[in-house]
Amino acid sequence: MKRSAEIIALEERLGHRFDRPELLRRALTHSSMSAPGREDNQRLEFLGDRVLGLVMAEALLADDRAASEGQLAPRFNALVRKETCADVAREIDLGAALKLGRSEMMSGGRRKMALLGDAMEAVIAAVYLDAGFDAAKELVRRLWGERVSRVDEDARDAKTSLQEWAQARGMQPPAYVEVGRSGPDHAPVFTIEARLASGETAQATAGAKRKAEQEAAAALLAKVTGG
Repeated sequence: MKRSAEIIALEERLGHRFDRPELLRRALTHSSMSAPGREDNQRLEFLGDRVLGLVMAEALLADDRAASEGQLAPRFNALVRKETCADVAREIDLGAALKLGRSEMMSGGRRKMALLGDAMEAVIAAVYLDAGFDAAKELVRRLWGERVSRVDEDARDAKTSLQEWAQARGMQPPAYVEVGRSGPDHAPVFTIEARLASGETAQATAGAKRKAEQEAAAALLAKVTGG
């Protein structure tokens, strides 16, 4: 397949020349441009999300060998969330190369966080399919750069991370409902249930309502992300 000047320029920004440039072309094609014979990037996005997750899990384990699972989970979520993927996409001007339908183009699709994040994941998958896991890993580690070492600065508390996860998928913010209270009045114990509009829930119990909310949010975030 003949390479366009646009594809060549993006390959240079990515630092990867495709043996199968049609993979990159598909990764850049939004569903608003899909048509018979022209695949969009949704399936690649699904795969790229998993590749990115594995690369980041490995990187975090290697970066801090003493960290507990509880410490690693918010760092992982900070590195793979849609906002971070979109930030990386902006740094390489991925939006300029996207193939968008007229409606998406007119509504500023090249700047949309969710659309950029999805496309970044699709590009990771395209590199993986083109050249294997090591090539995809090298791409991710280079593009994410110092984010891995400074991730504690970017990792938010569990409630914030869960809210960002929900918003990135077009969902309403999570709700926190007190479903139980026990113990004496001077030392109550709260049971809080975190709820997403999609129906997923998780509960936590603690001696302070805020702590129970945070723990419920962390449990629900781990549930929906497979963490």
